[in-house]
Parts: sequence; structure tokens; C-alpha cells
Amino acid sequence: MANVTFNNDPVTLAGKEVKVGDTAPDFKVVSNDLQDVTLSDYKGKIKLIAAVPSVDTGVCATETKRFNEEAEKLDNVQVLTISMDLPFAQGRWKSSNDIKNLELLSDHRDADFGEKYGALITELRLLARAVFVVDSKDKVTYVQYVDEVTDYPDYEAALEAAKSSQ
Repeated sequence: MANVTFNNDPVTLAGKEVKVGDTAPDFKVVSNDLQDVTLSDYKGKIKLIAAVPSVDTGVCATETKRFNEEAEKLDNVQVLTISMDLPFAQGRWKSSNDIKNLELLSDHRDADFGEKYGALITELRLLARAVFVVDSKDKVTYVQYVDEVTDYPDYEAALEAAKSSQ
């Protein structure tokens, strides 16, 4: 399992660590209008999935805004940001920050994504910061569990992986 810290304190991640080459686990999360959303809803597309603790925090907000900007430049790539925030809070944040190029999804109900992707911080019931790229055939082509949850992901590596998964 990935060694991850939150404010330099080690945390426990629940679930199975996802690795490059794995078939991406299907998951069920909730959209801002309370509809169930699954990985299979994006069949045939490349998926760049960013897990964040909460879009209401500085690093997560900056990351989500950056991936929103980059999403506009990517062909056949669906960018998803998933957090444990409530769908209503995500919807408010999304509209007040003019987020139009990615989907902001909530794992609050069942932590299904967090457990299936090994990103659920047991002690906090938040998602660890992680980025996954899944190709159009649902194979994982890139994984980064960010060592320190309060740090940014490697944007360039994740974006390059999404582009080369075409």
C-alpha cells in the first residue's frame, strides 16, 4: 500500500491499491444533482480521475481549477474530480468557481470509489490526494498517490499520461 501522510502524520488507506496495468475498478459515486454515476458511464473515453480531500480547501481548489483549465485542451478525455464533499456543496463550489470542463463527483454516500481505489483515509473518512488515468478500454495507465496529502499532484505526468492514452 502507498505510504501517505496528512500534515506529515502517517494515515491508513482502506481498500486495494490500484496499479498501472490493472483493469480499473468500476465504482459508484453521486453527481451534484444526486444521480448515481459509475466508471462505465464513461465507456470508450479516457478518464483522468483526481481524488481530493475537499474542494473547499486551498490545494484541492487550485488542483481542481488547474485540471478544469487543462480539460479544455484534451481530446476524448473526461476529467473527474472526486471528493467526500456533499453533492450540494460541490455544486455551489463548482458554479462559484466557473468549473465547466470537468465533473465534480461525491463519494460521501458509500466511499465506494475510495475503497475500490485504495484512497480512503480511514482515520479521517476523506480521500487521499491521488490521480488515476484510465484508457478507453478501462486499463489503468497512470497512478499517483501523492505522498503528502497537502501537496499538489504531478500535473505534467498525469496530463502526459492522459494524452498518450489516446
